[in-house]
Amino acid sequence: MSVKTLSIRMNENDYRSLVLLAKEEKEDVSKTVRELVELGRLMLAIEKYKSGEASIEKSARIGGVSISRMLGIMKEHNVAANLEEEDYLKSLKTIRKVW
Repeated sequence: MSVKTLSIRMNENDYRSLVLLAKEEKEDVSKTVRELVELGRLMLAIEKYKSGEASIEKSARIGGVSISRMLGIMKEHNVAANLEEEDYLKSLKTIRKVW
C-alpha cells in the first residue's frame, strides 16, 4: 500500500482538540487523524445508506470495507435494512451465478 502525505489547514480549536485526543490516547497526531478519517468514512457511509443515497455496496465502498463487514457495522449501529424486493431479486441472481 502506497502512503501519501497530506497537508491541511485547520482552526486552532480543532488542532488543539486533535493534540489533546492524541495525548489522551497516547498516540501521535498523525495516527489520531488517520483513525478519525477512517471513522468519518464509516459514519458517512452509514448516513448515506440511512438516507437512501447509497446502497449497501456503495456504502461499503465509501467506508473502505467489504460488504459483509459493512453489514456487520450496520448491525452494530442498529441501522435497519432499506432493501426493496428488487434488491432481493438481484441478490438471488448473483447467488445463482456463483453456485
